Amino acid sequence: VRHSQTGSAPDCPADYESLWSGYSLVFFEGNGYGLSQDLGSAGSCLEEFQLMPFMQCSSSDGCRHGVRTDKSFWLAVDAEADYTVKPMTSIDEIEQHISRCTVCLGTQYILARHSFTDVAPECPEDFSPLWQGYSYVMVTSSGVSGGGQDLASSGSCLENFYLPTFIECLGRGTCAYYINNLDYWLAQNPDMTQPGMWGMGNVYSGLDEILDQGVARCTVCARNTLDL
Repeated sequence: VRHSQTGSAPDCPADYESLWSGYSLVFFEGNGYGLSQDLGSAGSCLEEFQLMPFMQCSSSDGCRHGVRTDKSFWLAVDAEADYTVKPMTSIDEIEQHISRCTVCLGTQYILARHSFTDVAPECPEDFSPLWQGYSYVMVTSSGVSGGGQDLASSGSCLENFYLPTFIECLGRGTCAYYINNLDYWLAQNPDMTQPGMWGMGNVYSGLDEILDQGVARCTVCARNTLDL
């Protein structure tokens, strides 16, 4: 799966076939419990956008769609987040903030490699790069809700670094950026003589400083097919 982090569906890498395009889902929250989606799996690319794609069912043969406490979280585009405005209620307006994605079919084994520096790593021997990006770990919302990425998955290597990275939609029919929603990224550790110690306690202010000194880079690699 490839996520554009824009309002347009991305193209598949060379030699991959597009199966469908959709909207980039990060995770659900229901009754206080979260279920994250691997951004490298087809389940993270829903063909239809609904503020609340799921419903809540009980043992009394009843189901409720759009419970006020239910939430869905989606990858966002590069839009300026204004935390002071009222949540959005218009679907047309909301969709302008939702990243698009494409599910791609190929025959090659894919993995992500992370450098812990500001330089994207090279692929292992017999692998070729599909794209380079930024090492995405997990997201959290209010309370204990959140979800993470498998760091071997292509979903842990986003091609763009945007803050905020995701937008939250509520069962009452609104979507907004909330200041208590947090993103987690792998950090740079260029001083390998002190593994894990470099940069601890540092605060990076402004996008340029975050990109130059803070967030680690990654490469999504595909195993080369054998010539028979």
